[in-house]
Amino acid sequence: MMSYYEFIFEVVPEAAETLTQLLSDRGCLGVYEREHRLFSYFPDSMGIERIRKMVAESSLAIMTSGLQSDLSYSYSYLSERDWNETWKKKYQPIDVGETLTIIPPWETAPDGRTAIIIDPGMAFGTGHHETTRFCLASIERLCRQASHGRFCDIGTGTGILAIAARKLGFAEAAGVDIDPLAVDAARRNVRLNELDNVIIYEGSIEKTTGHFDLVAANLLSETLKALAHEIEARMKPHSLALLSGILTGQEDEVIEVFSALGTAVEEKLSDGRWISLVIRR
Repeated sequence: MMSYYEFIFEVVPEAAETLTQLLSDRGCLGVYEREHRLFSYFPDSMGIERIRKMVAESSLAIMTSGLQSDLSYSYSYLSERDWNETWKKKYQPIDVGETLTIIPPWETAPDGRTAIIIDPGMAFGTGHHETTRFCLASIERLCRQASHGRFCDIGTGTGILAIAARKLGFAEAAGVDIDPLAVDAARRNVRLNELDNVIIYEGSIEKTTGHFDLVAANLLSETLKALAHEIEARMKPHSLALLSGILTGQEDEVIEVFSALGTAVEEKLSDGRWISLVIRR
């Protein structure tokens, strides 16, 4: 049985994405943000002293960067049972787009809406983050434009985008993630939704095969740029890709990298803090 440490940071929006990356680089299993607080989780097998040292390093990096002058945090120990109960309290159904409702396994969707059942486990992507909601609503809209053949989600997390794509009419959906905990969660969620033709791969994008009608990548800007060639190579001619997770001000660099590969930006969408791009090959 695995247990965890939950660290809660009081963070300004400008520092949240950088802090997320710093924590992830130091062994954090996952992070989510709510009301200017960042919730992060580490396995207790790392040892609390080692975790506190890495958290202190991350906090110092944020403060010296000028993103936030004072970064306070608290932490607590969560047994596996405590973890499950914590999620049950925090994880509520949420409507996304015109037809989708994301629910945990212990809830039911309202009549007339399409249920996306997600048990997050220790992976993240429940639909409560702005970029995940935006991707879901965009996939719902784009599925009216794209051929309903093959869909691929890069950095699938809980598998939520692949599951939604399959329920929205794509004949096949694939998800890929380098995190084995995310892969386990995604495969479990595929089973909970009783779907066929959804394959979850563990590893990098090279694990996927063939070409896709719609590719989604809800990732950090630096990761999008690093994977640009592989993303473009998996797009069918004239197909679409949805690039999300881009902080405002970082989109031009992402556009430059993808444009150099011969893709064109069809849409640039913003909610103030986050930018999402729809590109066509």
